[in-house]
This record gives sequence, structure tokens and C-alpha cells, in this order.
Amino acid sequence: MPFNNRYLTLGESFYVKTPPSPVAAPGLIIFNENLAETLGLSVAELTATECAAIFSGNVIAEGAEPLAMAYAGHQFGHFNQQLGDGRAILLGEIDGADGGSFAIQLKGSGRTFYSRSGDGRAALGPVLREYLISEAMAKFGVPTTRALAAVTTGEDVARERLLPGGIITRIATSFVRVGTFEYFLAKGDMEAIRELADFVIERNYPQSAGADNPYLAFLKAAVERQAVLIAQWMQLGFIHGVMNTDNMSIAGETIDYGPCAFMDGYDHEQVFSSIDRDGRYAYSNQPSIGLWNLTRLAEALLPLLAGDADAATEIAQGVLKNYVESYQDHWLSGMRKKCGLLTPPDESEQEADKKLIEELLDTMAGNNADFTLTFLYLSRMSARSSEQDGDCRNLFDDPAQFDDWVLKWRKRLSEEVQSDGERQVKMQAVNPVYIPRNHQIEAAIRAAEDRDDFSVFHALHEVLKNPYVQQEGKDSYMQPPEPDEVVMQTFCGT
Repeated sequence: MPFNNRYLTLGESFYVKTPPSPVAAPGLIIFNENLAETLGLSVAELTATECAAIFSGNVIAEGAEPLAMAYAGHQFGHFNQQLGDGRAILLGEIDGADGGSFAIQLKGSGRTFYSRSGDGRAALGPVLREYLISEAMAKFGVPTTRALAAVTTGEDVARERLLPGGIITRIATSFVRVGTFEYFLAKGDMEAIRELADFVIERNYPQSAGADNPYLAFLKAAVERQAVLIAQWMQLGFIHGVMNTDNMSIAGETIDYGPCAFMDGYDHEQVFSSIDRDGRYAYSNQPSIGLWNLTRLAEALLPLLAGDADAATEIAQGVLKNYVESYQDHWLSGMRKKCGLLTPPDESEQEADKKLIEELLDTMAGNNADFTLTFLYLSRMSARSSEQDGDCRNLFDDPAQFDDWVLKWRKRLSEEVQSDGERQVKMQAVNPVYIPRNHQIEAAIRAAEDRDDFSVFHALHEVLKNPYVQQEGKDSYMQPPEPDEVVMQTFCGT
């Protein structure tokens, strides 16, 4: 791996050098060859045993300089001034074949300075969950960390019971978080914040470097990226589960797939995370939590925005106000595409489209309609005929309520200029057939943890490689869970 390790140049206040802890008997589950090609990496000459040794941390690749990153964070609204990588180790950074720069991290690789009372390990289940969901997100076009490899460790970890251990190797354009800036703000170290901001601008926001105030340009760009990201989550029915500031990537990528999940039946207030007891990070709260987290970033950057504190605050408030409008624009634009409303509207028509979409969501919520299938089947319906309505209307407890909405939808479609076929093609390009459903992930985890059987995991992963095309013989992967398959809670795995 052609490491460059620029993060090391920031100095020892940013990290603690930490080698991975060796594991007893690593075994390769999966290696992401397509991602490796993008990164300019090749393991063609390595055996599975040699790959497992590298991606478990038992063998350190030449040029790697392992470290645990320091950061703080607001966890469920409460500030913890020292968190850091408690079970992840940054191996280093590489320049990819496409010219981008990427950080490579092992998650579940043993205790670090920041582990506190934790063991620094990951159970196999969360490793498989993160691999499946992060790679599905990449296929959906959502900015995300990527999974390069997953291995078993040959060791058990103690959770509510003994579970087999695993390690995931993940890739990001940056593992710097909002909490990294908060860490140095809590210490009153503005020079470190400046150095960190310069590093992030160079790595992730190079277009900001030439601005009159690069730090203001960086904040504006970070706000915009987060608005885009959360709008995409909402358009897919995705719930992150733990939107703490230490789980918010400064690069605008989805990071830290712990108790995350995709909805089956639509619910505005859906929560899956076992630790989110008050619903702080419920589905409908995600946009506002994004703003709350960005406000913490802006607070850390204030002295870099202007010399006068009041002026800096006013500047930051102006940037943060833009988040609300930007999020709404991106959300509505994406939802209009999901509903086939493709002709650019004027202001009054846009508000009417928003009302129509919100009415659909409310009807779905009141009728326990499956989020993904509602939009998929809607994309197959005619603008003029009700002959193809059956699959969609059968998702609703009271189909008559759906029928009432469809009348309004068809009236709106009559204003579109594209043909019915063109509309359906465009809708199907943004409405997936397959998502990583909770019960299917749980089935893959149970087979792997209980029977050492990874065939269920691999089969699900293969389907998710092409989520927008219905695949022959794979209809079961489309379906929501049966009552006895419903997963009520998801867990972070610590």
C-alpha cells in the first residue's frame, strides 16, 4: 500500500501511536476487489491466509504507521471532552488510482489509549452489518465510508454473551469528525484547530483554499455537504441511529454504522437504536440534528471566521441558516424524482408538490405501508390507468386512502411533459428494488455467528450489488419481514 500518512504531521496532540493487537486465528470473510482497484491496490499474489493476516492487523503493511485518533463529542446532547478511537486504528493514508486521497482504518483491532473500559474489539455481527450497509449506500450513491475487507478473529468477545469476533477494514476520504474540532476547542487550543482546519481544507475542501477566508468557505461547504447527505438518508428511509458529533464526518460521508437501519413500514418517528431511549435520533429528527451538530462545528471555528467575536457569531449564524433552505431544497428535489415529478416547477408549484409528497408520507405512516416498496411500485404505475395499482395499494391497511392520493398524483402527472415510459425509467433509477433489510441482515448474522455459515451474508451482498434492477429468483429479498422476523432494536456492538 503506497502510504503517505499526512495525519501524522499534525503532531502528537492529535493521536496516540497504537499498533493493532494480534488475534488468534484470523480468517478472511470477504475482500472488496472493486474498491481495491479504485485505490490502486492488488492482493492477487496473496493467499487468503496472508490477506487475513493483513486485514486483522496481525501483519502491518509496509509504510503503515498505526495510530488512534483523538476527538471529543456530544453524545445524546451531553459533552464528553475525551473520546477518541477506542476500537479503531488508522493504518495510514494512501493516494488512490483516481487521484483521491483515502484513509484506511481497522475497526475492532484491540484496545487503545481511548478505549476506557472497553475491549477495543468488535463482535462479528456489527462487522457484517457495517459491510453490507456501507457498501449498499455506495451503490445508492450516498457519500459513505467503504468496506475494503472483513475478517474473523478466531476469538470470542464478551457482550451480553460470548460472540465470535470480527474486524472490518474501512476506507474514508477522512476520519476527522466534528468531535475532533470540539476536542481542541475544549482544550482552548486554537492553533490546533487552525492546523486541523488547514489539514481538512487541503484534503477534503481544496476549492476553499483560494477563498478570501478559507475557513468560512470550508464551513459553508461542510454545511452544504451535510444537507445533501441527510436529504439522501431521508429519501431512502435510512436511520443512522447515533448522530453524536463524534459520529459526524467532517467530509460529509456517512460514518460509524452502529445501530443503523432502513425502515420497513413508514413511521415519521421510527427509532431502532437500543440506546436511543428518548428518540433524539429518530428518523424525522435527523435533519435538525444535522444542524445542531454543524452548530458545534461553527462554534469551534468562530475565531477563524473573524477577529471580533460578535462579528464571527453573526457570520456563522448566516451560514447555518443556509442549511435549512439547502436541506429542504435537496430533500424536495430528491422526493420529486422519487414521485416522478420531473418538470422544474415555479415557486407555487413547488410548494404544491411538497404538500402532495407530505400527504403521501402521512398516508403511508397511517397505513403501515412499506417505505421502499411504496415508491418502487409507484414507479411502475401508469399515469392514466389504474391497472398496475394493485401491488402498491395492497401495501396500505386502508387502500381507499391510497386511492384518494393517487387521484391527486395522476392529476399532477398530467402536467408533466415526458412520456409515461420515460417517467417510469427515471423513477426506477432512484427507487431501489432491494435495500439491506433488518431481518435479512439479522439472518446473515445468525448464520455466521451461530453456524459459522457465511453463505447467507454473501448471497445478500450479491443482491445488493445491483439494487435498482429486479433480479430473477430474488423476490424474497424485496419483501418486508413477516411478523416473527421483525427486528425491533439494533445495537452498536460495544
